[in-house]
Amino acid sequence: MQLPERDGDGYLVDMSQWTPEIGRAMAEADGYELDDAKWNQILKAREYYEEEAVVPPIRKFAKYIGENQKEMFKQWKTGPMKPITKYGGLPKPTGCV
Repeated sequence: MQLPERDGDGYLVDMSQWTPEIGRAMAEADGYELDDAKWNQILKAREYYEEEAVVPPIRKFAKYIGENQKEMFKQWKTGPMKPITKYGGLPKPTGCV
């Protein structure tokens, strides 16, 4: 699969080019494994963004999806919002993530 243009951090230059297939292909190209739980969080982040037009901070997002913030950090082994937004075709998170 030919991936759309990405910036230096791996985010899509044009968010409108995102599809679930592209999101998964981006993760695969980066050597990142997305299980069903992670993929569900990505889809929930897209849902949140569609409703609020903003990427939520991790605290607000964890509450929105009813998950424990600390568990999300363990699951992603990094700050969860960066890979969630990157592979979800969303803008880079700002502030404390």
